[in-house]
Amino acid sequence: MVKKAEIKNLSLASVMDERFSRYSKSIIQERALPDVRDGLKPVQRRILYSMNKDGNTFDKGFRKSAKSVGNVMGNFHPHGDSSIYDAMVRMSQSWKLREPTIDMHGNNGSMDGDPPAAMRYTEARLSKISGEMLRDIDKDTVDWVLNFDDTESEPTVLPARIPNLLINGATGISAGYATEIPPHNLGEVIDALIYLQEHPDATLNDLMQFIKGPDFPTGGIVQGLDGIKQAYESGHGKVMIRSKSTIENLRGGKELVKITEIPYEVNKSQLVKQIDEIRINKKIDGIAEIRDDSDRSGLTISLELKRDADVKGILNYLYKNTDLQISYNFNVVAIKDMRPQRLGLKNILQTYLDYQRDVLTKRTKFDLKKAQDRQHIVEGLIKALSILDSVIKTIRASSNRKDARDNLVSEYQFTEKQADAIVALQLYRLTNTDVTKLRQENSDLAVKIAEFENILANSNELDKVLQTELLEIKNEYQSPRRSKIEAEIENIKISKKVVVPDEQVMVMISRDGYLKRSSIRSFKASELNDNGIKDEDRPVLIKKLSTRDNIFIFTDGGNLIYKPVFEINEVKWKDTGEHISQLNGLDSKEKIIAAFDFSNLKQSGSFLITTRFGNIKQTEFSKLLPGRTYKTRASMYEKFKTDEDSVINVEYLEAGDVKDVLVMTEAGLALRYNLNEVSVSGARTTGVKAINLGDNDKVVNSQVVTENSQIAIIFQNGNFKKIEVAEIPVTSRARKGIKVLRDLKTRENLIGNFTKINADDIMLRVYTDHLNGHDIILGEHNLSNRTSNGSAEINVETDGVPTSIEHLLINEIELINTK
Repeated sequence: MVKKAEIKNLSLASVMDERFSRYSKSIIQERALPDVRDGLKPVQRRILYSMNKDGNTFDKGFRKSAKSVGNVMGNFHPHGDSSIYDAMVRMSQSWKLREPTIDMHGNNGSMDGDPPAAMRYTEARLSKISGEMLRDIDKDTVDWVLNFDDTESEPTVLPARIPNLLINGATGISAGYATEIPPHNLGEVIDALIYLQEHPDATLNDLMQFIKGPDFPTGGIVQGLDGIKQAYESGHGKVMIRSKSTIENLRGGKELVKITEIPYEVNKSQLVKQIDEIRINKKIDGIAEIRDDSDRSGLTISLELKRDADVKGILNYLYKNTDLQISYNFNVVAIKDMRPQRLGLKNILQTYLDYQRDVLTKRTKFDLKKAQDRQHIVEGLIKALSILDSVIKTIRASSNRKDARDNLVSEYQFTEKQADAIVALQLYRLTNTDVTKLRQENSDLAVKIAEFENILANSNELDKVLQTELLEIKNEYQSPRRSKIEAEIENIKISKKVVVPDEQVMVMISRDGYLKRSSIRSFKASELNDNGIKDEDRPVLIKKLSTRDNIFIFTDGGNLIYKPVFEINEVKWKDTGEHISQLNGLDSKEKIIAAFDFSNLKQSGSFLITTRFGNIKQTEFSKLLPGRTYKTRASMYEKFKTDEDSVINVEYLEAGDVKDVLVMTEAGLALRYNLNEVSVSGARTTGVKAINLGDNDKVVNSQVVTENSQIAIIFQNGNFKKIEVAEIPVTSRARKGIKVLRDLKTRENLIGNFTKINADDIMLRVYTDHLNGHDIILGEHNLSNRTSNGSAEINVETDGVPTSIEHLLINEIELINTK
């Protein structure tokens, strides 16, 4: 009767959970993670076993890779041929494995990431060291299971007479687990195994006397002893792998950096491309040419530098920005006791030792039984030869072989096995010589049997055998360490001299917030006034600077913008440039009131900051250094008490300046006092009271002056005058000040602005609320007294009310000597 289909009501969550658990277990144990005992994933184990079973060993000729792949796929690994071939190719790559387990003829890929030739073109065989992985597999040393179609048996693990997990490492990703185990030096690992064998209570420090750290097939410098120790203790840690290079001198003061070792699993061609892109894009200065000079003799990347280039600085930049140095994260996960575990170094070594003891015990039992069986046969043959005539007579009287065997057993008390051997004995063996050989063989077998029984009865004897065989493997296969271990991870500091070429450029910053840099050539080819800014805008800074200089830009809204010159977009001099509006935290109405350039960020001076509502403070340069987010966010340098307040002046003071500060208000009140009265405070502070303001009065400006200084004052009615600072007495901060004008009876007399006159000033420029500029020739005006109202200079009806008086930027321009 046909069974009807049964429909079950199950929740999707429970079905998914059960199915995914089975899937996860499958890929964890059967695909992605290595076994801690032999260090192999299932596909790798099947490749080695299948090739060994087919006799495709190191002492025989190469065979087509396609044949080996087909045998593995058809008999043991029912997956795609490409995954099997990829695994086989990796097992042959000397830059991936410290001790390759496959020898391959033909193109098996390269460090440049080139794919291998198709498997129909390449040939492969087991390497010599693979023989140690498979040695004693035919002596019942490992467990066996049926293959996927129950037609053959395959080993669950190989005897692995070498500690393969540590020597060749492993990498893999599965469901919920990943593994990253670096390769190690075979000689060091075996020394540690022998030490642990003799000292079961050995500490990690004891073992690390032998295993210094990973030993990558591509060499390199491994930095970070603490990271190595942490990884060996917990199975998880981080180190840095740095390329190894040498420096050679070339003619003409040039130098050549030869990179001979690169980090593990770094693509060489991609590394060369990374460095070449840095050279082409001029991200650093000093690289003339990059070449891949690798050949059959080994890896070489040649880095030709320009004359007098900073070699260390260039290498530091490349370490930080290319794969010339990479971080390597240990994640030592392997299958132990049928489940994935994160393992420390001692755990791996101890597990391997226990496994090898088990392998040796099983092998010794196998050899013992074989020797005992043979001894039993030899004793029967010797006995038969001693009564040869009777034996022959009995055999001749028998009807067939079975009858002869039975007669020998019944008449002379031979065992069936002995009787079978006697019946099969060839006539030429019936000589005295062969009797002697049998007796010698019996004696030798007795010695072997005693030796095997002693090994099985005494664990110390077993360890002696294991130690002897480990030392034989070490002597046969050990090679010098390739990776150098350095205790500390070097803190890389990149010099600006390397990152930024030292070029002279013209920089302009405008009041409305436009920034640009242009080449000197572009500046020379343009008219002076053809500077690209709008008619209503005006420059705050025009100066010839180095691309390595730094600029601090202050806005009237209390925000500070830091800009290295090399980060300002380079445009033609007649172009407008970029706007600071790309920065967050800036109001669209903010104006730039000051900009200062510095050759470095180690200045010892301070900034004097004054606000329109009468606050003043000094802030140290070191308190305004740029943070990590300077490219996208302006920083605060002044905190206002009210939203209506704004900064009216910022001046930079050298350390130790002993000068006075002069503050002047719109109502014509001036207060002069020593800078020492202005306290030093941080960026997010308001400061102290600069002057005692009357109702509706406000500060128009502040200037740092001396007794011999002169100042220029522009009135809101268009009048102008010059006076000496000495006319304004030195008092103390926060007072009301004294008048620098004479009040008018018919209308208000207010000050528009004032500034200190520099010794090289020829003229000053006045700007009005109509955005008009008016030049005042200083030589045309005599000094006035303090209470004078000056002389008429600007027609406010046509030109507008004066709001500022500023120095021309002609002084910096003249320094260039281009006009």
